Amino acid sequence: MRTLTVYGQRLAARAGGLPPLAVDTVIAAVCWINVVLQAAVDQRLQWWVPIMATANSLPLLWRRRHPFWVTMIIGVGTTWLALAGVLGDLPPAQLVATYTFAALCPPTERLIAVAGTVVGISMSILIPEDEVLNLGPVGIAFAVAYALGTGARARRDRIAMLEERARRLDEEQDAAAARERQRIAREMHDIIAHSMSMIAIQAEAGPVAVRSDPDKAEQVFDTISATARDALAQLRRALGVLRSDEWTRRPQPGLETLPTLVADVRNTGLAVTLHEDGRPRQVSPDLAVTAYRVVQESLTNTVKHAAASSVQVRLGWRDDALRLEVCDDGRGLAGAGDTGGHGLVGMRERVAAVGGELTLEPGPDGMGLCVVASLPVP
Repeated sequence: MRTLTVYGQRLAARAGGLPPLAVDTVIAAVCWINVVLQAAVDQRLQWWVPIMATANSLPLLWRRRHPFWVTMIIGVGTTWLALAGVLGDLPPAQLVATYTFAALCPPTERLIAVAGTVVGISMSILIPEDEVLNLGPVGIAFAVAYALGTGARARRDRIAMLEERARRLDEEQDAAAARERQRIAREMHDIIAHSMSMIAIQAEAGPVAVRSDPDKAEQVFDTISATARDALAQLRRALGVLRSDEWTRRPQPGLETLPTLVADVRNTGLAVTLHEDGRPRQVSPDLAVTAYRVVQESLTNTVKHAAASSVQVRLGWRDDALRLEVCDDGRGLAGAGDTGGHGLVGMRERVAAVGGELTLEPGPDGMGLCVVASLPVP
């Protein structure tokens, strides 16, 4: 039986490349010819036999769209032909119908069709007083047909499941690629915007320092060089996703590098102070990078847009969160400049990614601007 099942599945797979209607037409024609030839061989070919054979075989053309009702109609015709004594031992149309409802019908309809098929087979053999032993071979034939249909249904369901899984995997990969592009865009914006702002301000101050204070000029150019080198290193690290050997060049910046960031900004002439309240704790690398980038972007916006003379960076450690405040004495929201650009959007995305919240608030006494970020710390 297993060999017959495998053979039938191979035949079904080969026929799958043909138009369904053409396949069903050939099947119906073969079933019609079988009934007529069987009646002729038994010398029972009468005028009504071809008509009944047509009524018994023609519904197979609609077996894919209405498998249950086609099975019922063919079952009635098959039983009538068997009772009339013009049908052979194996009714081909009923076998095809059995395969079809096993492959296409839902469970309830399959159960009804199986019961109807059993009743029809029993009537076809027992009422004409045919040999009861014929129930064995006929039952095996119908069991094989049903098994082939069940295998086809299982194969179709598995293909649908694999296609759905592939579709979901493609969507997950697209989403992951989009998140990675956004991450790289945020990294590059934060690195380039901050570093280029520092370099531009120092470069503008360089010629003045050369004429008035050569030692100060040397310090300015050293700062430009160091800022450029650091920006290049960070760009290599940000693009490390594109080259696997770049990941180990330098660790990501974090809370421990905030003093260096503040010192670099202080070299531009802006009075920057860093305060830390509470008991510092170990945080995840993602949260540490987020805190660093929020402070970096806030200081960059202050240097570029706020026209401020001083800025305070404050880290407040709480029981369940780290509160970041970057407050300046500049032009406030009117001078934020980047509120509609990529900088604030990037900060909000970073903070939201770690489950935090970012707000813009007026500075002390309504002067300046405060960027406030609350980052949850387990």
